[in-house]
This record gives sequence, structure tokens and C-alpha cells, in this order.
Amino acid sequence: MTSRAAIPTLAATLLRLAMLALTLYGAVLGWLWFSQEKLLFVPTVLPADRPLAQAPDIHEVTIDVAGARLSALHLRLPNPKGVVFFLHGNGGSLESWFVNADFHRRANFDLFMIDYRGYGKSTGRIESEAQLRQDVRSAWATVAPRYAGKRVVIYGRSLGSGLAAGLSVELASTRAPDLTVLVSPYSSMAALSHDHYPWVPSFVLRYPMRTDQMVGHIGNPVLLIHGTEDRLIAVAIAMPQGTGTARRPVAHRGRGCNDLQDFEAYRSGFADALARL
Repeated sequence: MTSRAAIPTLAATLLRLAMLALTLYGAVLGWLWFSQEKLLFVPTVLPADRPLAQAPDIHEVTIDVAGARLSALHLRLPNPKGVVFFLHGNGGSLESWFVNADFHRRANFDLFMIDYRGYGKSTGRIESEAQLRQDVRSAWATVAPRYAGKRVVIYGRSLGSGLAAGLSVELASTRAPDLTVLVSPYSSMAALSHDHYPWVPSFVLRYPMRTDQMVGHIGNPVLLIHGTEDRLIAVAIAMPQGTGTARRPVAHRGRGCNDLQDFEAYRSGFADALARL
């Protein structure tokens, strides 16, 4: 039988354990707050002298932004119908992402793609969502004059889908894109984080990336493409709802997050969307 004297001791021990658990939990959340760039962004860093353009119609471009210089590749066709401004996912670099030039040649669309700060040959490092979005705006401002009077497609893949949705909304009052393509999109980073790490509160995230709040403000057609067997971004949280999506059906094509381009259904669906422009 437990003595009355032992009860306060037990309570004090449980209290100390609870305080220790809360302290450890707070320390983990603090680490996530300050270190989340290491979790969100997985760049492949390339030597500055690594050649990226492998064909005469593909050109290496550099874009000066505040505190850094971005590396970009630009497929330039003789008389293109327009341009696909491509924002890639959170891993790799242009070397692994700029691999479908022939698809765009057949569609007669130029392709412009940047590496974010710290990716590939781009200098600097990502420090905030606002900085990341400003870099995207600067990159678009660099290439936009070339396509006055031509078709504009803003394309975002995975991480880039949130950036693409934001750019399309910002361009709505000046030069609205003819089509916004969001591939493997997410409703928000908070929703994605909750799906994988439900114990992490949303206030810890410094990159909310609220695609769900932006997609409904995209006035022109939006094409949403998602792999039905995607294990990273579940289909249930990947389809932002809004008035803009109603103008073009949501498309579930391919399988996972990284291999959609290997499926004919994805290629033909995207090609059809470009042809309709």
C-alpha cells in the first residue's frame, strides 16, 4: 500500500517528467523554426563552371536579385507560340529538371526555368517565403518583355506550384497568364505538414505557401495535375478549391510525385492544354 507521504513525491516526479517533456517538445519546435530550410529545400549544388545548355537553342541566363544571382535555362525557338515559365520542385537542380526540351519544341513553346537560391549554380540561400516569391517575380520580369503578344503559361511543380499560383495572382492585373498549370500541388504547407507530422503546430511554419487562398483568385484557366499514387502529397490535400479551377477540369494523371512526366496520360494532357491556347 502506498503511504500518504509517497503521494506528494510521486506527484512531484510526474510534474518534473511533464515539464521535461514540454521542454524537449519546445526545443524540437525551436529547432524546426530555425532549421526548416534544411527540411523544405533539398538542392543539388553544381560547380559554377558546369555547362548546363546542351543544345544550340538552349541558353544559360543569369538573373541578379538582392544578394544573389540566379541561374536559369531558356529554350528559345525561332517563332514560338509563347513561353512556359517553369518553377520546379524542392529537390535537384536545372540539371535534373530541364530534361523535356523536345516536348516543348513539339508544342512550339519556349521554356524558361530558374534554379532557386542555393540550387545548381545559383548563389545565396533561401531565407523566407517573401524572398523566394520576390526572386520568382524578378525572374519573370526578366523574360516577360520577350513574350509581349504571345501566350504565357505559368507552370509549378510540387514546391513550385505554390509559387506559380502566387505569381499568376500577382500578374492578373497586368499580364494575366493564359494558363496556370499546377502539378502535384498542395493546399498549403500547413496541410502538408499536418498530414505527415500532426504533432507540429502550424505556427511553427515560416513558409505557409497558402495555395488554397490564391488559386481561387486566378482569373484564367487552371489545370491541376496530380498522381493518384502520390505518397508524399496526398490527393485529398493537393487539390485547392476555388472559382479559378472550375474553368478547367481537375486532372488526376500518372502515379507519383516525381515520375508523372514518364506517363503518356500526363504528356498528352499537358500537350492538349497547350494546343488549345
